[in-house]
Amino acid sequence: MPSSRETTSRVRITILVRIREGVLDPQGEAVRQALSDMGHSQVEDVRIGKLVEVILPSEPGLPEKAREWCDRLLANPVVERYEITRIEPV
Repeated sequence: MPSSRETTSRVRITILVRIREGVLDPQGEAVRQALSDMGHSQVEDVRIGKLVEVILPSEPGLPEKAREWCDRLLANPVVERYEITRIEPV
């Protein structure tokens, strides 16, 4: 007998959170400097972000719910911007 997880359609929501342009990114600068020290001085800028993947049962209104998660939890709107890059079945 299939479990409830097997009978419910699920989706993966992929969210990319990045530091806004003009905001100092010390982690990105450290990586840029390390690349330069390794001989890759042509690298002009590095920005570090985060990728968030959420898997959950499919239901109406998921894009709006994902935006709420970002606004309230996943991204700091003062220094970060986010993009919901994909909603796909799993």
